[in-house]
Amino acid sequence: MKRSTLNALIAQAEADFRKVGVFLPAFGSWTPQDWRAHLEETGDMRAAGLGWDVTDFGSARFEKQGLLLFTLRNGVGDSDRPGNRPYAEKIMISRRDQLTPLHRHKRKVEDIIHRAPLQDGAMLAIELFGMLPDGGVDRAGDVVAHLDGRVRRLPAGSVVRLAAGESITLFPGTYHAFWGEDGDVVVGEVSSINDDAGDNVFAEPVPRFAAIDEDAPPLRLLVGDDPASCG
Repeated sequence: MKRSTLNALIAQAEADFRKVGVFLPAFGSWTPQDWRAHLEETGDMRAAGLGWDVTDFGSARFEKQGLLLFTLRNGVGDSDRPGNRPYAEKIMISRRDQLTPLHRHKRKVEDIIHRAPLQDGAMLAIELFGMLPDGGVDRAGDVVAHLDGRVRRLPAGSVVRLAAGESITLFPGTYHAFWGEDGDVVVGEVSSINDDAGDNVFAEPVPRFAAIDEDAPPLRLLVGDDPASCG
């Protein structure tokens, strides 16, 4: 992805968050120079992957397959580490018909929440499958959905649609893909520790992070950027 494109996507996301009353912490608007000024005190933040994250999952078609995220808080590695957080929280934007590809987690338990529609009537659509004993996608057996505490058994490949304020709990082994339906949606995630490097299993292998073409200076740093060398 071009850095200029990433800059535009983040600027639009900042405006969309403001539109629905979502406020980011101060570091959400830090420039690369701000990160460098706080380098010594932000080591844990960078290790935990806090901040902006924009990916096209290697598709080169962000509008069709991609996701914009901001990680607000997260633990690191072993949740028993003294002073560590055993939880994580993200805020995301899933655009209309923009697919986050089918995947599962090895360890993470997460609540995915439709926080707010950006257009009237927009829903968060989530496709669900179970897992086979070998770890693959179970495209035949039923899948259990936990919807705001209600437990439902659904056929494989069912799509649940969440209105604003509704949520689904996803346990390890549940394959899921999601997108905005009939509009863009602001999505929340509350989970156990998030480990994008080691915990994601995609049904069809895709890169989790985008390759970046540095055609412009960064507006905001992404979680994989090095403050010492960016901007």
